[in-house]
Amino acid sequence: MTNQARAYLYGFAAVLLWSTVASAFKLTLRYLDYAQLLLYANLTALVVLAIILMVSGRLREIFACSRRQYVRSLWLGLLNPFVYYLVLFKAYDLLPAQVAQPLNHTWGIALPLLSIPLLRQRIRSREIAAGLVCYSGALIISTGGDLRGFRVDSPLGVALALGSAGLWAIYWIYNTKDERDAVVGLFLNFLFGVPFVLVYCLVFSDVRVSMGPGLLGAVYAGVVEMALAFALWLKALKLSENTARVGSLIFVAPFLSLVFIHFLVGEEILSATLIGLALIVAGFFVGRPTRTTEAT
Repeated sequence: MTNQARAYLYGFAAVLLWSTVASAFKLTLRYLDYAQLLLYANLTALVVLAIILMVSGRLREIFACSRRQYVRSLWLGLLNPFVYYLVLFKAYDLLPAQVAQPLNHTWGIALPLLSIPLLRQRIRSREIAAGLVCYSGALIISTGGDLRGFRVDSPLGVALALGSAGLWAIYWIYNTKDERDAVVGLFLNFLFGVPFVLVYCLVFSDVRVSMGPGLLGAVYAGVVEMALAFALWLKALKLSENTARVGSLIFVAPFLSLVFIHFLVGEEILSATLIGLALIVAGFFVGRPTRTTEAT
């Protein structure tokens, strides 16, 4: 098997896993509150990332960082996993999964748009057009297609879902400046982020642990969403001859996710969701730079 074929295999495995997490979040929130889901999933991810580093022989690298790198992990850990997943899980608590998932997926447009003020990049007509297409899809999903009445069932949930996309984009903008191994950096971000999660859970919820579907769902979210899928995706990007070839697989995830949401969560997928999601993905393609602009 060629490296490119292996890259596709790892990439599709990551996408398949990511496609299940929206359903896992929604099902788990039937048994745990969003703060408990946040805590147990984060602790699980921390353990899984430690195991990945141990198996790959990179665990010692977490002790070889500079003071500046540890400080970076402190504030990045505050952003993700703490604030990002706190906002995301609360959005899932307030919204149907078929609404929260596509709105969160607008991070692909939020990323280039936020790069303009944060990285002082020049705004281009391509970014404006992509934003209009993408967020028109988000508007259709948020209103259930009722654009004339403009009725949103949970304005707070919609704001949180869109806000989570912005937080994820900000995290990755600053994370690209981290020269450490990606898994090492992610582990340290979680290591510094978990205490914030624990304090939040102690103040606003509780940390009782009982075996059952809730805890199993949180463990699944930690393993799949926060650790394993990420590691598989990094492996795919490393093996691929061209990252764009593997990167295109990510557009399959939101549509595949709707299949799981329908059959596992039991939500009837609305036509407005499909139309809105199609526009969001179309916005990604509109916003992708051409080869000419990539070379400049």
